[in-house]
Amino acid sequence: MSQLPWDLLDVISQKLDFDDLLRFACVCTNWRDFHKSNFMASQEPLLVEFSPTQGPSSFSILTNQKVYPLDKMMTHSNSTMYVTYSSGYFITVQSNNSFMLFNPFTRIGKVIYASTFQVNYSDYDKHRALLAFEKCSEEFALVVLCKDQPGSLHVYRSRKNAWFTYSAAGKILVDFVVLHNMIYVVTDRARIGVLKLNSGNIKFLKLKNTSRVRLTLLKHDKTNPFINLVNCDENLIVVDLTPGACKLIYKIDLSSMSYVPSKSLGGIALFYIWGGSCTALSSPNRWGYKSNCLYQFFGFFPHIIEYNWDKSSKNYIHLPGPEKTLLNHLDRCFRHLKYQLDYSLLD
Repeated sequence: MSQLPWDLLDVISQKLDFDDLLRFACVCTNWRDFHKSNFMASQEPLLVEFSPTQGPSSFSILTNQKVYPLDKMMTHSNSTMYVTYSSGYFITVQSNNSFMLFNPFTRIGKVIYASTFQVNYSDYDKHRALLAFEKCSEEFALVVLCKDQPGSLHVYRSRKNAWFTYSAAGKILVDFVVLHNMIYVVTDRARIGVLKLNSGNIKFLKLKNTSRVRLTLLKHDKTNPFINLVNCDENLIVVDLTPGACKLIYKIDLSSMSYVPSKSLGGIALFYIWGGSCTALSSPNRWGYKSNCLYQFFGFFPHIIEYNWDKSSKNYIHLPGPEKTLLNHLDRCFRHLKYQLDYSLLD
């Protein structure tokens, strides 16, 4: 049994759900080696298929068209509204005004009650969230932007077991990211700010020039969901993906405090959730993706759009598994990304 050939192990693994695959590696050394060289070694973005009201239903890998069901994973009593995947954890909103953090690979979970503000449980895309761990520690911060309250950012600090609210001084926040162990934010007008935990406000940078981002506000949304802040190879970039217009990208040069426009993505790929967050991947060819391309996930669509930034050309990549329906949505899971904060810099 322990010496089964890998082609046969591949057939076996394809019939297992995600929970059984985690136990697969415990059988013997040969099975563990196969496991590591296949699913668990994968660091390309896994696709997460989810129902907004029932949580994640499967992981899949686009490059080899494999699907791993998550049927046994999210079993808890409260109703769940999916938010995102961050630093190894699914983040969901529960009907009892709380957030649930759940690591599908370790089965570690934690419930955090939103004691100082009201979460919106009516729609799955009403929150932006990010999980970051304290440097050299298991203490963490959960950063939440409620789109119904875009003028402030809510941060839960596990070390203090408390929520803190930081004002944007009348500005509308649309996205945030961790860079150099600090939290940066961007507004609908592409103003860049940095979060200081010892202050009740967000400090906005005084940049020497401005960007050409568009102020496209949707009628049903107070924020512009197409302005994204991205950590790209430890550089801060702003991406404007407003539909029907030329896509724009800017690097924020923190040494000269200026916007630097760019015409190309260079050796990276961007992964963008429609109306949601954007993530950069270096050396995408290593994982089966193309450099200088934007991969757009459109929720319930049966395909992903591969957009070549230089040529402005599109290629449609069909998703693995059964045909998607209006009940299914997509997210992407970067297993190797774990955001870290240095509280000495934030204070």
